[in-house]
Amino acid sequence: MTRRSWTRDAEALFAASRRGVITVARLESLGVPPRTSYRRCLPGGPWQRLLPGVVLLRTGEPTRRQLTEGALLHCGDRAVVTGLESLRRQGLKRGVRQGEPIHLLLPLHLKTTSSGYVLVERTKRMPDPVRQDGLPLAPAVRSVLDECRRLRERPPIRALLAEAVQQLGVDPAELAAELETGSRRGTALPRAVLQEIVSGARSAAEAEAMAVWRRTGLPEPVWNFELHDDRGGYLATPDAWWDDVALAWEIDSYEFHFGQPGYAATLARNNRYAAAGVAVVQTVPSRLLSEPRAVAGDLVSAYRSAAARPRPPVILAGRRERLVQDV
Repeated sequence: MTRRSWTRDAEALFAASRRGVITVARLESLGVPPRTSYRRCLPGGPWQRLLPGVVLLRTGEPTRRQLTEGALLHCGDRAVVTGLESLRRQGLKRGVRQGEPIHLLLPLHLKTTSSGYVLVERTKRMPDPVRQDGLPLAPAVRSVLDECRRLRERPPIRALLAEAVQQLGVDPAELAAELETGSRRGTALPRAVLQEIVSGARSAAEAEAMAVWRRTGLPEPVWNFELHDDRGGYLATPDAWWDDVALAWEIDSYEFHFGQPGYAATLARNNRYAAAGVAVVQTVPSRLLSEPRAVAGDLVSAYRSAAARPRPPVILAGRRERLVQDV
């Protein structure tokens, strides 16, 4: 392409870009002077500047993919996408927050720094990337912990770790191993929350339920174990179970259980509980945070009532791994 032909061949410029994203240096090699590139990014111009030396060959809101391509161009060929952007592209179902950065990893010896919407982290432990639709992504285990290290409160860490286990099939043992191998900076809270998950909490709601239980003074229940009737038939897998008094605690989400087939499954479960004489406390996840004392009071009252009647002949069986869908 000659120095002036680019003005007549916008398609050729786009073909040389990554979905419309291109560096000023690459444009110069195609005959576009740098001052022309920057001038066309001024207000009212046909292009826009995404990052230093990186432009988008159109106006309007960039897509998340275009922002990611810009971040990779800004950081160079050794960069790997991590954090939420990587997790979403590997299957995590979570929306984008306003102003959420794109987190990239770079080898420690490189000097590129964070800029604009790009968060750059230099590391001695560069992961082998997973290629997804042409993008270099950190494996899910590394991505989730890179994001968790940036969080400062338990609830969002609990939610993210639980989602990674449920939606992406991440093994909690692999998360624990990564925590031991990687940097210890910012890992105190993720370590504590991961221990809750390893102990049996498979959703953010169940982890919050454990915190509420500790308020009650009741004996510790078992978590996520199957119940059978006296004929060996399956009853349910309650979130928590006090075997001495046959009391079940279920953390039920309106959003999940009031849609088909979840609502019908909940009704069928409750009917099995009733037929077997099992006492049940049902709690929606929002009350675990907004009314923990009231929920603890409900559990204490239910436990006392259950203890006052003869225990029904239900049998506690083995743990059953399941996907809890009310995060």
